[in-house]
Amino acid sequence: MNLRRKTLVCGAFNRSAIATLVERTSGFLMLVHLGGKHDAATVRERVGTAMSALPAHLRKTLTWDQGSEMAEYRQFQEKTTIPVYFCDAHSPWQRGSNENTNGLIRQYFPKGTNLNLHSPERLAEVAAKINARPRESRNWEPSQTHFDRLKELAHI
Repeated sequence: MNLRRKTLVCGAFNRSAIATLVERTSGFLMLVHLGGKHDAATVRERVGTAMSALPAHLRKTLTWDQGSEMAEYRQFQEKTTIPVYFCDAHSPWQRGSNENTNGLIRQYFPKGTNLNLHSPERLAEVAAKINARPRESRNWEPSQTHFDRLKELAHI
């Protein structure tokens, strides 16, 4: 997944979080359940597992926001062979696609929500709803449709 951005959406008092992965070209969203933890080891393992489910040609790079949850980025790179890049601190314009997507996510999980209460299945359901929305930036095509075409490119 040539990811534009990865970040965490945090819940009440930063005690819970969901990792968000947004594919750069299609805007396709994956929500990663962190099981109540958002330490570096958990994020590394869960994001790596989520990305390993993708076809190899869609796992090119990962751009990450600044944050201690990615302290184990070298181990992530070694295990997945996916290079990791970082946004500059205090530069929200560098992560516009993720900021916009996080706004959509907040429609389902408002600030102050305990994100630990939501199962991986619920996160997949929300991601599917967001991916099914037509996007003006993609000629009113849903992200899922665009992403499916990208996946098919490997078979050509």
